[in-house]
Parts: sequence; structure tokens; C-alpha cells
Amino acid sequence: MKSKVIKAIATLISVCSVSAVNAQDLHSYEKVQGLSGSIYSVGSDTLAGMTTLWFEEFTHLYPSVNGQVQASGSSTAPPALAEGTAQFGPMSRPMRNREIEAFERAHGYKPTELRVAIDAIGVFVHQDNPIDGLNFTQLDSIFSSTLRCGSATPVTQWNELGLDYDWANRRIQLFGRNSVSGTYGYFKQNALCNGDFRNNVNEQPGSASVVQSVASSINTIGYSGIGYRVSGVKLLPVAKQGSDYISATYENVLSGEYPLSRYLYVYINKHPSRPLSPVEREFVRYIFSQQGQLLVEKDGYVPISAEIAAQELAKVGIYDLEQ
Repeated sequence: MKSKVIKAIATLISVCSVSAVNAQDLHSYEKVQGLSGSIYSVGSDTLAGMTTLWFEEFTHLYPSVNGQVQASGSSTAPPALAEGTAQFGPMSRPMRNREIEAFERAHGYKPTELRVAIDAIGVFVHQDNPIDGLNFTQLDSIFSSTLRCGSATPVTQWNELGLDYDWANRRIQLFGRNSVSGTYGYFKQNALCNGDFRNNVNEQPGSASVVQSVASSINTIGYSGIGYRVSGVKLLPVAKQGSDYISATYENVLSGEYPLSRYLYVYINKHPSRPLSPVEREFVRYIFSQQGQLLVEKDGYVPISAEIAAQELAKVGIYDLEQ
């Protein structure tokens, strides 16, 4: 038991160290003088904590800047950007073609997509659940009514997944996100092979409430961003097939080996031939700075690399990171 604890601590230290190095490779944000204005964000609940941290720290640097965050789900970002009620649209999935087309009809050009962090969708069970891991076929048989990932029969009780007699009569209680969430769409497309959810999945309005619900009862399972992990739950390793389960460690998420990892995005309205406003430009610079990406890590997500940061800044005409 002692060796397992030591190994777990060593793994955690290793993950945190690599993540910190990743963020340290980025440029340090240097404050400019005389910045004022307002910044508004509408979009993903998954990015709510991260976006709030960015806004809090940025407005602390610039007391004359007013910032507001509304986080009701990824689907709320595209119309807010199209209608001009927000400058920043955090999303936990890429914009759909119809959302891009609606924006383009309103403005005459496409929105600009910025990759701001890396996330992983975690599969959570109660901390006392002895199951070792799950693959996509099993997840589909648990959550889906259409069974498109290879399962012949649905799974409704824990003993059907190989748990012992103590779990024989425990029905599986399901928790997930609602349909406006990018996490909902990502899990549906990947873990359910784009099938349909069962109608007995308890849909939650926020990522945190999914994990808290899983912690509240022994027979539960749910999916949510790994950054919302709380005490009382167990984060399961996942495999696409078979039982070669992959844990959601920093290295596995960054490499893409963990099968439910993804980029997180912020979309903005950037005119192709005009610069961003000063306050928008500085906020984007802050997101991709060492300070901004350390807040990504603080919120439980994986910072992007300096190479990706440079690519994303170039999309909005920012090349000299120190100016």
C-alpha cells in the first residue's frame, strides 16, 4: 500500500512539473499603459472557471477595464458573437458549419478560432466502485440507446460489467451534460459513435454538478471535464477497445494517447483587414502568456505549447510577443 501511495505522489509531481515547464516556455505578459474598455465573454460552462480566472487577473492588472463572463454552454457563443453581444466566445468544441455560416452572414467573414487549452473528458464513478476502467463499447452500452460502438446489448447493472455479487442488484445511475454543452456533443460523437443518449441520463446544466452528483451515490457514473474532479469520485482510465486502459495524465492528454482528449477554444470577431481593439488585443496576449496559461493549469487543464501559442497569436496579427 505504501509503495502505491509513493508511486501516485511521484506521478503527480512528474505531471505537475512537465505542465509547469510547458507554461514556463511561454512569454511573460508585460502590462501596457492606459488601457481601458470592456470585454464580454459568452459561451462554454466547461471553460467558465478558466475564463473567470483570466478576467479576474486581467481586470486586476487593468482596473479601468470592465469584464463580464456568461457561461451557459458552448452553443450560446456563436449567436452572441454574431449578434455582437460578446467579443469572446469560449467553446469546448469547434463551431459547426451552420454556426460559422450564421456569423458570416452577419459580418461578411468567418470567426477566428483560437486554441487556448487542452482538456480531457473524464468518466467518473463513485470512489468505492472497484471497476478498473471502461472502453468505448462499454461506455456506449451504458449511455446509449442506439449501440453503435459494437455492443449487442445494453448494460443497466454493475454486475454486467464484471463486478462481484455485492454489485449484482445495483442499477447504474447515469449523469451527463445537457445538449447545449460542447462536452455533451464531444462525448456523443466519440464515446457513443455519434449515437443517441438514453433518456434516463440525468442531464446537468454544469460540469461541476455532474461530478458532484456522481459523488453523492455509490451506483453512479457520469462524464465531465477532468478539471472538475472532486473528492468522493474515481476518474476511470479509458480505452477505445479492449482493456488497455489509458489514464488521463498530463502526458497522455498532451500526446493525444488518452482517447477522450480535445482542444478548448475561444472564438473572436476579427475583421480580416482591421486590427483588434487595444483591449481585445491585450486580453488575447494575456491568454497566451505564461501567466494566462498557468491559470489554465490552475483550473485543471493542460496548457498549450509555445509553438501553438505563436500560431494562434499570428491568426490575429500578433507576432511580436513582447509588444
